Amino acid sequence: MTVGVALNASDAPNQVDAAVRLGQEAAEFGVTSAWFGQSFGADSPQLAAIVGREVPGLQVGTSAIPVFGRHPLLVSSQAQTAQAATHGRYHLGLALGTKLLTESGFGLPFERPIARLREFLTALRQLTETGTADFHGGLLTASTPIPARVPGAEGGVPLLVAAMGPQALRVSGELADGILPYLAGPRALADHFVPALTVAAEAAGRPAPRVVALVPGVVTDDVNAVRAKATENLAFYEQIPSYRRVIELSGGRRAADLAVIGDEKTIEAEIRRYRDAGATEVVFSGTEIAGEADRRRTWRLLGELAD
Repeated sequence: MTVGVALNASDAPNQVDAAVRLGQEAAEFGVTSAWFGQSFGADSPQLAAIVGREVPGLQVGTSAIPVFGRHPLLVSSQAQTAQAATHGRYHLGLALGTKLLTESGFGLPFERPIARLREFLTALRQLTETGTADFHGGLLTASTPIPARVPGAEGGVPLLVAAMGPQALRVSGELADGILPYLAGPRALADHFVPALTVAAEAAGRPAPRVVALVPGVVTDDVNAVRAKATENLAFYEQIPSYRRVIELSGGRRAADLAVIGDEKTIEAEIRRYRDAGATEVVFSGTEIAGEADRRRTWRLLGELAD
């Protein structure tokens, strides 16, 4: 069972230096992968490349880069460079993003997101696997009059999607290597996500897809106070229809209902529930919520549970 952590160093005096230190600490605890979110700040493929280069053996990935406001040629360059820098330990996560951030940040209409995802993945797969593309879709064009291959990244780049809805799951099963669901509990994974993804992958003749479940959680003795803080921190997701649906499918009412908070036995039992539901990998996020001591306590447990 691959067990990872999402690294968040955005409050540090130097985010890159802090991310490297956190990556080194995660590896020392035995954690197998480190993941970097993408907002309007630091470039997550660069962070992953730097940390992966500085911490040999640690798998690194982005979770996840929105397809709106990006182009497959540019994302391919980023991903292949990160793959070469880490000698094959980089995993690219993509997302649809949200209507609010897409339209307010980029000034782009959040229209036909599934069609854009399908075209983006189709072009990106060509680029990361062959270094060339000749794709002309209704929304995107990706063509390579000169090669787009990055030496050192010939093995390709695993493509994962933060898919949550039925259509996104179908596209991910057909064109990606797996998914990166967030706030999707074991019930949603077992009853909705994994079956739909698997059927789509099988129909497309693709290998069994990866299911990298991102789970907010921390080992702590101060459960009530930490859950109250998690309720506040995660409330943003309750405003997004796609997340509200997934929370409900998971049996939750609030986003914080999906946070795994408790002692070591509680966290271990929940990780096994995710595995039984079809998760091939579990990545804990927000482990810094209860302070440094509990973060380290959490990472120590996750390292012990990693295969």
